[in-house]
Amino acid sequence: ALSTPSAPMKLRDAPSACPSLWRCLPCPPAELRLDLVLSSAQSFRWWESSPGSWTGVVGERVWTLRQDRDRLWYTVYGEEDEHEEEERDGCSAKAAKLNGAEADGILRDYFQLDVGLSALYRTWEAADPLFCKVAKDFPGVRVLRLDPIECLFSFICTSNNHISRITAMIERLCQAFGRRLCCLNGRTYHAFPTLSALTGTDAEDRLRALGFGYRAKFVSGSAQAIAEGLGAEGLSQLRTAPYAEARKVLCALPGVGAKVGARSGVGWGVGCSIRGSQCCWLQVADCVCLLSLDKAEAVPVDTHIWQIARQRYGVAAGGKSLTPRAYQEIGDFFRRLWGPHAGWAQAV
Repeated sequence: ALSTPSAPMKLRDAPSACPSLWRCLPCPPAELRLDLVLSSAQSFRWWESSPGSWTGVVGERVWTLRQDRDRLWYTVYGEEDEHEEEERDGCSAKAAKLNGAEADGILRDYFQLDVGLSALYRTWEAADPLFCKVAKDFPGVRVLRLDPIECLFSFICTSNNHISRITAMIERLCQAFGRRLCCLNGRTYHAFPTLSALTGTDAEDRLRALGFGYRAKFVSGSAQAIAEGLGAEGLSQLRTAPYAEARKVLCALPGVGAKVGARSGVGWGVGCSIRGSQCCWLQVADCVCLLSLDKAEAVPVDTHIWQIARQRYGVAAGGKSLTPRAYQEIGDFFRRLWGPHAGWAQAV
């Protein structure tokens, strides 16, 4: 028998839309502020699909998340090649082949919910009066745990760039090289490209055609270097390596070790904000260490953090420019001040 085409999938923007397709995790705002975290340029794959609802890709699945008081609500969409249709609550929706416990585990890992954020805030407030002033306005800011491949190649794209352009570039990258997952309300979602997808002989040319400019060489070069070296699994295994070792390995990669001068940045090493700086590569490496390799002590230092360290904390580091030595001194200062989760404190 011929299979009939499935009905278009609709975005579910709240638990009231197909309640049985939503689940929730206990999560008070002090532990997670969804809006602050998903808009903070840690990941470039989320968008506010309706007021208070965020849709994006995690673990090769498309999710919509919503926070309601002390609960984190989520729904997961099935892939287009999963032909298991279900009729629930009057909604025709593809059922994701993912049980509740698995889905809970993926989100808990992604948001690192096992890390007690409220206790960390209290520790930072006790150690740093300046942090107290900031913390009142920015509660619940935690660090994501991204896939290392996605994190690395996303942040290679950040040099001399700004958030909206980076987001568009990552979207084009996924559309061109990633596996199609599903289409919701006419918007198509793709998985992040695999390492093998980025090592093709024409990858650099295709990336240039997508508007990646000089970054095309760094993306394809790093993909090739990883494929021929430690591999995607080896990159993930850096999670168990010491921070200094992991950063050293990353700095040997094209686009990370390459000292790319840039003009302006907006946190997380998004763009290197010192003209001709030798520290862009350290920023990228530290972002990858912090956001995907479990190095909570990694402190990405950009111009903004450098100026704060000098003007508000009295750190005498660097002269007219941010040097690698000054970069290290600033990171060490904040590690002494904020402790082993210094990178999390810097995110606030």
